[in-house]
Amino acid sequence: MSAIPGPFGLPRIITFVASLTATLAGGSNYVFSAYAPQLGERLNITHTKLNVIGLAGNVGVYSTAPIWGRLVDIRGPKLALALGFILLFVGYSGIRFIYDGGLDPDQTTVTTFTFIIMVLFGYMTGAGGNGGCSAAINATAKTFPEKLRASATGIVMSGFGLSAFVFSTLAHFVFPGDTSTFLIVLALGTSLPMIAGFFLIRPIPLPPTETTTRRRRDSSEPLLSERPNFDREIEDVAVDGQEESPATKVHTTDNHLEHPNIYGLELWKNIDFWLLFLILTFVSGTGLMFINNVGAMARALYIHATPVFSEIEVVEWQAAQVSTISISNCLGRIFIGLFADFSKHHFHLPRSHMLIVASGLALISQIIAASIGVIENLWIASVALGVAYGCTFGIFPSLCIDWFGLSHFSENWGYVSLAPVIGGNLFSLAFGRNLDAHQPSAESLVKYCMEGKFCYVESLYLTMGGCATALLLSVYASWRERKIRQHVHRVVE
Repeated sequence: MSAIPGPFGLPRIITFVASLTATLAGGSNYVFSAYAPQLGERLNITHTKLNVIGLAGNVGVYSTAPIWGRLVDIRGPKLALALGFILLFVGYSGIRFIYDGGLDPDQTTVTTFTFIIMVLFGYMTGAGGNGGCSAAINATAKTFPEKLRASATGIVMSGFGLSAFVFSTLAHFVFPGDTSTFLIVLALGTSLPMIAGFFLIRPIPLPPTETTTRRRRDSSEPLLSERPNFDREIEDVAVDGQEESPATKVHTTDNHLEHPNIYGLELWKNIDFWLLFLILTFVSGTGLMFINNVGAMARALYIHATPVFSEIEVVEWQAAQVSTISISNCLGRIFIGLFADFSKHHFHLPRSHMLIVASGLALISQIIAASIGVIENLWIASVALGVAYGCTFGIFPSLCIDWFGLSHFSENWGYVSLAPVIGGNLFSLAFGRNLDAHQPSAESLVKYCMEGKFCYVESLYLTMGGCATALLLSVYASWRERKIRQHVHRVVE
């Protein structure tokens, strides 16, 4: 029997690096804003329809999450990575084919059938990317011990956020203004890392002590899921009439609290699940709306301030915003994982407190965005939004493990990940409708809204309300977990 590698052994590092590469390829949906305006202009597609195409990718990510999660939990990472390769390559190649075809001389826009096919291709890119990410995150969570888990998964998930920066930088410096070539780079650059991951990504067994502890913890009943069962479960700590020491009771209770095993129907009946779901709905919906439409925001601000329109200059501003969000997103995912682990193990601060950080930053980002009227300052809102979005998706997987257990982590995280489908659709479609409402009439010689931030600011008021609601729910979730822990410790004492 081969020896189990240490926490930083070569097999774990290989899995870690390959997983990071897979998430880097899988987060390409965030680069949609870098080519969406050019796609819309070439095919004469409205902002609302462009948002539908962008949302199709987001829906592909989040609606397939439970399916990928269950597949990875049962079959391991390889099948998800292989399917991810196929979906990503076909999806981006299909979008490029339609873009290159353009419009016939007698067409004013694409046909309904072509539009539906574009939506399908967009969905495939999201689904394929999430297949690779689900495999990577699952393998990482099972490869590193509990004290490093949030940090490791946060760093791996940072690749998902950094993806847009990598690909938008390629578009800007290597293929400036060449949208067709950029799309084929997306097709190859996102799919090939999935094949590499097929051979390199695998969960590495933990040392016997960690594995034994995990099995014992995962087999316990879920304390967080049913408040009325607190006293009964703590009474059961005594076995065969032999009363355990207070220290042992506290240790057992902490394990009970931190590592339940909730899944299936019990998950949907759990109040913690719905708290996470609602918070993620509002915060991720805000993030997806901003990410998918920051290119349109940059264009509106540029046109308002610049008398002579330059398509090349607009594209540069759009790429700059995408890159800014991407880097901030990446840093947010790394920061929140490290900070959550440090706070928990040094100050005994539950990771649920990080929800307040993420929701608060999201609210601040929307307030900043609504106050910015010149394109030179839009980067400030992009930084704030990127960090908030990164913090959100950096901490939520760890909370799923803390609150629901590791055994069914990918499946549970998949169900929580359905939230952005609702929030993203609600806020992004509202943004598209609002921007279309400010477009000049068909008879006008002016093609674009000339009102600057007032072309879209009403949509930001909507997301402010959503983020404020998420912040209140985050405060309640943190307060609730603290009260539960205090109650349990009083009982065992």
